[in-house]
Amino acid sequence: MKTPVTQMIYVPFNAAGVSTGVARMPQAIRSAGVEALLPAPVHSTWIAVNSLTTARGPSGLISENALSQVVLDAAQGVGAAWRDGKIPLVVAGDCPVLLAPLIAAADRGGAGLVFIDGHEDAWNPKDTPTGEASDCEIGLALGMFDGPAELVPHLPCLQAPHLVVLGPRDQAEIADAGQQSIRGRVARYLSGAHLAAKTDTDRYGEVTDLVAGGAAVAEAGWWCHVDLDVLETPSLPAVDYPQPGGLTWSQLERLTAACLRVPGCLGASVVIYNPDLDGGKAAERITQYIAFIRDRVPLYLG
Repeated sequence: MKTPVTQMIYVPFNAAGVSTGVARMPQAIRSAGVEALLPAPVHSTWIAVNSLTTARGPSGLISENALSQVVLDAAQGVGAAWRDGKIPLVVAGDCPVLLAPLIAAADRGGAGLVFIDGHEDAWNPKDTPTGEASDCEIGLALGMFDGPAELVPHLPCLQAPHLVVLGPRDQAEIADAGQQSIRGRVARYLSGAHLAAKTDTDRYGEVTDLVAGGAAVAEAGWWCHVDLDVLETPSLPAVDYPQPGGLTWSQLERLTAACLRVPGCLGASVVIYNPDLDGGKAAERITQYIAFIRDRVPLYLG
């Protein structure tokens, strides 16, 4: 059987409106040799990032025009990969890129989402202290808040019953800020503390069940999104917003494998690594994780 083409989509975007920090993750990962670790053939494309600014727009988010542009351009790239029978893997600086595959899947009936992240990312854009869309993308996807004008026609792009949330550990911060947790909005939610308490031999069977009962029932299939700040700081210190707790690399890989045991995965995105903080030291380990994902993502076109 012919090996499906892997379509790498690199998105060098930082929701802080700057071209440094996590915006450099895609180049660091590519330079570390990620494509050589993937089964051939591998195609790649880069999403251009223009009109960056550190100013907040009407929605409350920084660099609204650049944010909208990269999300919609990445959505086109993901959709084109599906039409060509390719498996899209997105490596992006920041979390809002997860809106792209969800928007791209709208014409296919809408995709589910497995969201592996150390934060819930459902702040009201007008209340987030940073103004970064990386605080808000789940809230935008679910239609909890208005986003930038260019994205409004495409939102919401996710149904709560099709969302599986795995790994947040910012519940206290959310409560202290008077924000609404999505824990009460979604039926499939496991905290970072819960997952980190698992033993080295646990196969995360409950995670497989959650994905099968939630994201996988979406008409178009489901997308796997991984924010590397789900890891503990000793495993990956080069993130902008570290927190206590988190998973080890071994736990993250077992968690990911448990998700990918469920049929219907459309592709994956991996985000949040700041090579400016460690001189690129963690890039090689991240490339290995991306290859780990690709080895387990089946071709699924609905």
